Amino acid sequence: MEKFPIVDTHVHLWHPKQLRYPWLSEVPPLNRPYLLKDYIAAYDALAIESIVFVQCDTHPDDGLKETAWVTDLATRVDPRIQGIVAWAPLEEGEQVASFIEKLAENPLVKGIRRLIQSESVDFCVQPDFVRGVKTLSRYGLSFDICIFHPQLANAIRLVEQCPHVRFILDHIGKPDIKHQLFDPWKEEIQRLASFPNVHCKISGLVTEANLEAWTPADLQPYIEHVISCFGFERVIYGSDWPVSTQASDYPRWVQTLRDAVSGCSSEALGNLFRDNAIKFYRLDS
Repeated sequence: MEKFPIVDTHVHLWHPKQLRYPWLSEVPPLNRPYLLKDYIAAYDALAIESIVFVQCDTHPDDGLKETAWVTDLATRVDPRIQGIVAWAPLEEGEQVASFIEKLAENPLVKGIRRLIQSESVDFCVQPDFVRGVKTLSRYGLSFDICIFHPQLANAIRLVEQCPHVRFILDHIGKPDIKHQLFDPWKEEIQRLASFPNVHCKISGLVTEANLEAWTPADLQPYIEHVISCFGFERVIYGSDWPVSTQASDYPRWVQTLRDAVSGCSSEALGNLFRDNAIKFYRLDS
């Protein structure tokens, strides 16, 4: 594979002996430590220039501890960790402001993710949650939208109410790639892309496909659609490692995405794999 600079905007690291992750007990293949050394071994010879760590849904009492742990890794172990998407209890509404302010004092914290995918379909449009998301604009922080495709319609309603917040859709909204379903995901992605404050992270596709038997052809129409909607100016690469290891090794996913955009210009390739990430997550600040 050709080598080109990559900013990986969706890396998870976890250490169950130090922090609590209630969901890991339900996913035995992932229920062990996944640390920086494992990540470095996984990407092999690829040119990973910098990393954005994304919160791993720890026990709520460990949310701040997780951010502190990764900050320590970035300081002492690997300065390529240039951004953190941290957890915050946004459902607390306006009261979350003091929590966000504390996080924002850490220059590595670039955004917030409060998982929506495990909540009810109307969770993200509840008034307090919307108020919590709105607070992010005061601190220049973005919000990662992590949902399953049936929640996409209400995610759009959330974005409508928060015009001053920068959003990024994780994992292209987790469409049902395994069964090759496109509707209404296809139309809703087009609608979401109409908001200029929204980017789309091309990540996590392999785990929405058939874990054991997916092919690049299964992913191709989904990749093409999000790029046609968002353009190469608002799509961003992410590995979703190590969740992605359930379906693919790291180089195979990079090669699959590189092949999917094989006709693009070098500028477009740079936007997808590096430049858009630096701009969106403010990695140069």
